[in-house]
Amino acid sequence: AGPAQAAPLAAAASGSVARLMAVPREGRGADWIRSALQVAVGLELATIPPYLCGWWSVKDQGSEVARMIRHIVGDEMQHLGLVCNMLVAVGGRPRIKAAAPVYPGPLPGGVRAGVTVYLSGLTKPFVRDVMMAIEAPEEPLTSGAVSSPTVGEFYGGLLDAFRALRPELSAAGQVTTYVGGDELRPVRTLAEVEHAIGVIREQGEGTESSPNESFEDDFPAHYYAFGEIYHGRGLRATDAGWRYTGPPVPFPDARPMAPVPAGGRRGAPAAVNRLLFRFDAMYSTVLDSLDAAWAGGGARTLNAAVHTMRGLEYPAVELMETPIPGTRTTYGPQFHALPRPVRGA
Repeated sequence: AGPAQAAPLAAAASGSVARLMAVPREGRGADWIRSALQVAVGLELATIPPYLCGWWSVKDQGSEVARMIRHIVGDEMQHLGLVCNMLVAVGGRPRIKAAAPVYPGPLPGGVRAGVTVYLSGLTKPFVRDVMMAIEAPEEPLTSGAVSSPTVGEFYGGLLDAFRALRPELSAAGQVTTYVGGDELRPVRTLAEVEHAIGVIREQGEGTESSPNESFEDDFPAHYYAFGEIYHGRGLRATDAGWRYTGPPVPFPDARPMAPVPAGGRRGAPAAVNRLLFRFDAMYSTVLDSLDAAWAGGGARTLNAAVHTMRGLEYPAVELMETPIPGTRTTYGPQFHALPRPVRGA
């Protein structure tokens, strides 16, 4: 679907990447880089709620699949931090809460047109249609090329702009701490920009030659890790190319969280509504803390946001274990960003 077909709610963002990439290279100055990085903030943030829902729904958190998704969530948190640091480095200020997406809906900026990101418990269609679709490489090693712009192509254009402009980079206001098990470092040189964007691209898509090659990590690129979950087998190099013919990857027993409908759950019992509000209040606190971290709050505020985010699992799982009357499915979190900070969440 093109911009003319996009829902009104997403219309403002649906063509923004196309407009950015249509700007001639010589016109991609500091303002262009800041605009592109704000789109990247939205892209990285948009992946986290669906991945969290998939992870939380797995009953055996010690299973291989739960471990894989947990690792990917940590990577995405790191990617969001890297993008925010790059935006601060070029004189911008991340607007994280303002970028919070509404589900179901498209990816921010019109990237991967036609993909609808929704929230659900872990099922094979959810892995294929959301998780793999988000991370799809420019040319998957296991099939032909995809037909729509990818996240990797967008980051490639951003890196080209940094290389051409070579803007002055400031460490002031950047955040240094541990996120997702990795150290979030300031971005002060072009080489560090190249490294940061390389991490984001290769952890998501892999390299042109291998899904297992990425910066400082022997974990498969996200697209192929999700592929292993979907196909039920590990990815291996064969004479015919990369194929899912490795050891079995058993699909786990998962809580049957129903996909969240447009507009959220309506007419739910009072106890469910209380859980939904509790979750959304905590989620909104996370977003407010993330905004504050890159507005001078620093590592302490970012660590508080991560701590609160970990606590989201408890109301989420309680919702996922509450049956929807008349169905074989359960409720789940909606990830609604409340308009004002909520006290006592």
